[in-house]
Amino acid sequence: MSSNQSTVDFILEQTSQAGKMSAKKMFGEYAVYCDGKIIALICDNQLFVKPTEAGRTFIGNYSEGCPYPGAKPYLLVSGEKWEDHEWLSTLFKISAEELPLPKKKI
Repeated sequence: MSSNQSTVDFILEQTSQAGKMSAKKMFGEYAVYCDGKIIALICDNQLFVKPTEAGRTFIGNYSEGCPYPGAKPYLLVSGEKWEDHEWLSTLFKISAEELPLPKKKI
């Protein structure tokens, strides 16, 4: 099952304070970018944030889930947390700061 564009648009709008936000469709689902780094995946209309120490600490009591079969566990952010744009933007920002820049393609 693929995610709805409206879900992606809502998450991008809610996290606009985190940095330069964008999303790219991949295999019917979406990769979410913050300042050029993949920060999260939206799969089956669920939000999976790349796990970082800062993100885990910020969330506190978190759940993990796999966005697709065979994937490593991500931090699963419940839909009710999406409504708090400051909280979600902060999570994205502190997680992005800890993630490496993507490798340049040659």
